[in-house]
Amino acid sequence: MDSMHRRAFPLLSGHSYDTMMDGNPSPPTPLAQRLAKTRQRSPDLGPFFDEIVIALREAGVGSAAPKVGEMFPDFSLPTADGRYRRLGDLLDLGPVIVNFSRGRWCPYCVHEVSIWAEMLPELAKAGVRFVEITGETGGGARALGALLAASSHPEVAEVLCDVDHGVALSLGLAFFAGDPLLDFYGKAGVDMHELYGSPSGFLPVPATFALDSSGCVRFAYADADFRERAEPAEVLAALRAG
Repeated sequence: MDSMHRRAFPLLSGHSYDTMMDGNPSPPTPLAQRLAKTRQRSPDLGPFFDEIVIALREAGVGSAAPKVGEMFPDFSLPTADGRYRRLGDLLDLGPVIVNFSRGRWCPYCVHEVSIWAEMLPELAKAGVRFVEITGETGGGARALGALLAASSHPEVAEVLCDVDHGVALSLGLAFFAGDPLLDFYGKAGVDMHELYGSPSGFLPVPATFALDSSGCVRFAYADADFRERAEPAEVLAALRAG
């Protein structure tokens, strides 16, 4: 792995989660600030990813995802330990925030999940549950779960494994990465086959949805640019306002 790839994927270069985080300030640092710092680590990669994002947006990747006011489709997915959870059962307990990310290997995703972990006490007060969905299975999913488990209210969070990106594909939230991107990740030591348990070459689109207890979407965010994410505080605010 060369220096460019090490800067892009510090977690694959022996760095711990602690070195990726800025600590747990009060109030939490806005997610956008953390993502901006991550992007600044490898500014030379900006043009490469910009071109890919432009192509994905022109192809409409992510545009078919559920919108505000629509009912979110039900699904059933396993945890990393093989226990299935159905969205409808979770909605019976109250509102749910559903978050799709690429996985533990993605530094942007690690920052995103860490902020959600800091938000879990607020979610618990509001009676809201958080569901993190990743195409990773086994160790990767457990690593994301460990971030959430470190919160004082881990009981309101779940990490579910979207095997073969089935749910993401059904929602228009997965795409074929293509040879240039797959080649880049391969040189960075990101083995999609190993991470996702499939040689398909599909990647999920980062997306966040806030659902009321009926399953109606009150907040929706999906962006083919994996370097951008919904701000967790804004997601919860939209759900409360709805």
